[in-house]
This record gives sequence, C-alpha cells and structure tokens, in this order.
Amino acid sequence: MLKYEYHNLLASKQMLSILPKDKIFDSEHQVKNIHEEIMAERRAKLLGFYDLPENSTRHIDDFIANLDPVFDTMLVLGIGGSALGNKALYSALKTEAELPRKLVVYDNVDPVFLYEILSQINLETTLVNVITKSGTTAETMAGYMIVADILKRKFPKDYQKRIIVTTDKERGFLRQVIKKEGYKSFTVPDNVGGRFSVLSDVGLVSSAFTGINIQELLSGAKAMRERCSEPDIMENPAYLNGLIHFLYYRLGKNISVMMPYSNSLYDLADWYRQLWAESLGKRKDIKGREVYVGQTPVKALGTTDQHSQVQLYTEGPNDKVFTFLTVEHFKHDYTIPNLYPDREEVNYLGGKKLSELLNAERFATEIALSKAMRPNGNIVFPQIDEYHLGQFIMLYEIQTVFTGKLLNINPLDQPGVEAGKIATYALMNKKNYDQVRAEIEQYKIDRGLT
Repeated sequence: MLKYEYHNLLASKQMLSILPKDKIFDSEHQVKNIHEEIMAERRAKLLGFYDLPENSTRHIDDFIANLDPVFDTMLVLGIGGSALGNKALYSALKTEAELPRKLVVYDNVDPVFLYEILSQINLETTLVNVITKSGTTAETMAGYMIVADILKRKFPKDYQKRIIVTTDKERGFLRQVIKKEGYKSFTVPDNVGGRFSVLSDVGLVSSAFTGINIQELLSGAKAMRERCSEPDIMENPAYLNGLIHFLYYRLGKNISVMMPYSNSLYDLADWYRQLWAESLGKRKDIKGREVYVGQTPVKALGTTDQHSQVQLYTEGPNDKVFTFLTVEHFKHDYTIPNLYPDREEVNYLGGKKLSELLNAERFATEIALSKAMRPNGNIVFPQIDEYHLGQFIMLYEIQTVFTGKLLNINPLDQPGVEAGKIATYALMNKKNYDQVRAEIEQYKIDRGLT
C-alpha cells in the first residue's frame, strides 16, 4: 500500500508553530457527518467514480485482443479530464512497465504542437482516440476535424478503423458522427465528471492499448477505496490529508505544492492540479453565497526544482502546504562510479545508487522546509506500478470530494470553465450566441481594444 507520512504536518516538539493535533480531533463530529453524506451520495449513484473498480472491462479487453496489430501508437485528442489522466498513467509506466505501444496526447489548439505531433508519428500505424463527453468541446473537435480530414484523404478505404470515439453513451453530436461514420465507440459514464474519469473508458482504453494492466489499476483503486471507507480520521488517509489541507487553508496556506521525486510521476502532479483546482476553486457555496474559496495547486519536480523553487519555498511567504511523492524502489538504477577516489569534492558519491542520491535529496528538502516551519507531508510509492497508481488516483478523488464538503461547495461542477467555453463560442461565431458577442464587443470598447 501507499504510505502516508504526515509527521511534519502536525505540531510536535520539532514543529511547534504548525497545526496542533487536537485540531484534527476537534473535527471528528464534522468528519463523521460528511462521511455519512458522502456514503448517501454514493448509494444514490451521484459519485460514480467510487464504483468504477467494479465495472467490467471485457469490452476493452475484447477490443484490444482483436485490434489490427499494425497499430503501435495511439493519438488521444482530448483536453482536461479527457487527457491528463491518460498522460499521467502512460508517463508513469512507459519505462517502469516497459510498455510495448506508445501514447501521444494532443490537448491544446496550438497549431505548431499539432504539426510536431503529425510530423513525428506514422499515421499508417496510429489509432486516433477522440475523447469528449459532450461531443462539442471546441479544442477536441477542432483537432478531430483536422486529423479526420487527413486520414480520410490518406486512407479513403479504411479511415474508419483508424478512429475510435469515447463520448456520452447516448447524447451529443459525436453519437451522430459515430452512427454516420461507423466508428468504434466507448462510453463516458453519466455520473462521472471528466476530472474523475481516468478509471473509466476515458483512461482505461488508452492504458490497455499501451500495455498497462488495467485490472491491477482497478484493484489498487478498490484497495484504497476500502481503506478510506471508515470515518475514523486517523485511519482514513483521504480524510486526514483533506482535513489537514482544509485547516491549513483556514490558516492562510492558500497554495498546495505537489513535488514528485520522480520524473515518471511529474504528469501525475498535473492530473492532481486539475482535480484540486477545478473541484475546489468556487465563487459560491452550496447555498449560493459568494465565498471565493480554493487552494491553488502548484507542481514542482525533485530534484530539478530544488535549484529553482525551493529558495522561495523555504524563505519566501509561508503560505504553502507541501506534498512529496517518493519512490522506494526503481526498476532501473545506476551505481555512481568512483572515478576520482582521491578528491573529496566528489568521492562521497562513489558507489552510491542514483536512487539513493535522489531520495537523500528529497529528505534534505523535507529537513530544510521543516526547519523553516513549512508544513510538508510525504506519499511513498513502494514502486511505480499499476496497483499503486490506482491507489493514488482513488485516494485523491475521495480526498477532493471530502475537502469540497468541508469548504461547503459543490466539488463536482465547474461553472468558471463553462463561462470561458461560452465566450469562445461567441468569439468563433457559433450560432445563437449573439448576446454574448454583443457583450464581448462592449468589453473591447470599454478597454480601447477596437
């Protein structure tokens, strides 16, 4: 199991100026009430991500088993929750699990980025996966229409087999496209929002394609779900970490820094950033009152950012909570040769493993932050594999919903994102957005932009 180390998050003889432990126990009644609320919502099928570990994957297994062996690359067209989970899992496992197939993700509308991707992949051996629940996401649909047009011209006889679509089960424009074109399709569950969807078809199809063991992924998620099934704060890492972050937020720690000490886990911090930011950054609470809450998630990479960000973290504003991601055992490692045994400047490194140096650097950063009274915790991966990644995903999804309840906001909606989408539609002259276009024109006039 993942290990959660929180000794530098609660007050001790060494960390007197941070959160007292009795503050945790003062919240027991509130935690119990929130737990009951979450369990009721789970029974009502409002929190669909809880049930994803039980979902059958036979349709994915059958698809992969019957896939044309010519395909060695999958190009995912998606954004946000339709992309970040896919990237995180592939980045984490591509080397550690020695995955046989490649994944490429186009999650922007940068034309140069798309050009680079299309220049680097072989379309003859590439399967395109279009992922959007609504079927109308501008970024994804723009990418789809460009790539589909290229494939239709290059492979007019069999372009259909080169595109699959992951979207709403019944609704949306893409369902019409699927019926017309004959594309193979997969489903985004109704009761699972995009940022909680990585353990559904959204993330499992691409994972299975690349060679990731999706059953182990789901098994890990199930194990963590069971570990987080009780209201006891000290036995539930999702509730404990969520409560600690909430209490620090109330004390002015407005930034949550996730710092993996592994390049393989760096994209996992990106997945966390969306989950934490989009779920908890809200203008209104559940009663419609303006509250403007949310803790800003930031990612850093150890050891790289010890030489770029840690100076700020140790001596700058004390407004952050830190979470390290540590790996105990790497599949690949190197022993540093003792090339200069007579030079004290470097001979201490000789004979040490690179992983040993990496984790020493992590511990050194912990010490530096702790001496500066900066609260920091550590999540330890025994190794990077599907089982522990599944645990991490479920841990943070539960933690996020729980923290949303503490903040008294809806952690499942994203009205601020929708506002940006509407403005984009108007700017691109989509039909029935005349009023919004008029407001944008006035915006330009008011700011001298015309």
